[in-house]
Amino acid sequence: MSETTPAISTIEAMATARSFHRYRFDPIPEQDLGRILWAATRAPSGTNRQPYRFIVLRDTTGGRPARQLLGDGFRRGWAHKVGAEGWQKEGDEGRSSRRVRSMEAMQKFVDDFEKIPVIVLACMHRYREPHHGEGASIFPACQNMLLAARSLGYGACFSGWHKVVEDELRQLLSIPDDVVLSLTITLGKPEGSFGPVRRFPASELVYENGWEQGAEWVVDPPGSLLSRSRMKSATSYRVD
Repeated sequence: MSETTPAISTIEAMATARSFHRYRFDPIPEQDLGRILWAATRAPSGTNRQPYRFIVLRDTTGGRPARQLLGDGFRRGWAHKVGAEGWQKEGDEGRSSRRVRSMEAMQKFVDDFEKIPVIVLACMHRYREPHHGEGASIFPACQNMLLAARSLGYGACFSGWHKVVEDELRQLLSIPDDVVLSLTITLGKPEGSFGPVRRFPASELVYENGWEQGAEWVVDPPGSLLSRSRMKSATSYRVD
């Protein structure tokens, strides 16, 4: 961690930990990386079983084969998304700059995937049949990782395109069948600045005493960046 990295509060980390797709290629010092992964292991889980496991892949002899496999999967995943969701269509009603920035960031992300300093496979050792609430025992740990990275001046991103090459990954890394590959998390010094993140107004997302019953005491602090209303969210292409 740089001695000049200012301390920030947990609330500030939550408000500014945007999802980064552009990274510098400098390695993360092991001391900082260790602190980030330690924070992940402090997360709550069902009956405190701690089923989360993290496979760290750095640019080393042992990590490169899986990183290359993931890079191929991410490029294939993005190519499919571009075609399936029409990201290459023109005439987006004046939102071209946002769309173009998002596309360029994602393209750089997948093109340079193997150069990202640290890639983490967040796994969950399943101890019972698939259950609707099992994500509560892995995703808080992932969020801890993102917030710890932000507090130390690093960026992170959650992705799921490891699914494209999951069978090959399992064989390469000897991952047992009862282990779920939940997320791929990328880590590194970001190119660009931290948040504030752009989100829907809190008043549209928090209810009191019933569905869509407003909670007037929930307000967005000064300086919050607000997205369009939820009704128009499908037309937003900002990557935060």
